[in-house]
Amino acid sequence: MRPTPADPAAWNAYLAEGNARQARKRVAADVILRDPQGRVLIVNPTYKEGWDLPGGMAEANEPPDEAAARELREELGLRVELRGLLVVDWVSPHGPWDDQLAFVFDGGTLTEAQAAAVRPHDHELSEAVFTPAAEVRAQLRSRLQPRFDAAMQALTDGRPRYLRDGYAGW
Repeated sequence: MRPTPADPAAWNAYLAEGNARQARKRVAADVILRDPQGRVLIVNPTYKEGWDLPGGMAEANEPPDEAAARELREELGLRVELRGLLVVDWVSPHGPWDDQLAFVFDGGTLTEAQAAAVRPHDHELSEAVFTPAAEVRAQLRSRLQPRFDAAMQALTDGRPRYLRDGYAGW
């Protein structure tokens, strides 16, 4: 017999068992940051090939926006108030990885002083460079290019995008 909410201890144990069997999603959270000239910040991770947007992976039970802000603090020493969601991209399983949800947030435009001070603050990044938006796509790994394009479109028209493997989800 299934427990009911009338027995809170048994009910919570029942729910916890169900929760333990449900799928877990990896969550990535990146940020589009611009300098006063409109160039976009890209970073060169030391642990994988190719350039990337600043951000990283969420920790267990960490909201994606907080993960993005934390990664900016840890890796670049930046404290930025995120301005909104640009993209959610469901990424199918690939290589050794299960599926994930990849978020891209608008980090706004840094001041001249903030932009001038941007540099890696930990071992995970070797470089951080502001790049003309038209040139960013060519620097990113092919898997990230459609997500970047969608984020830039969302910045232009104010409409967040939902993607599946980088392409419009509907």
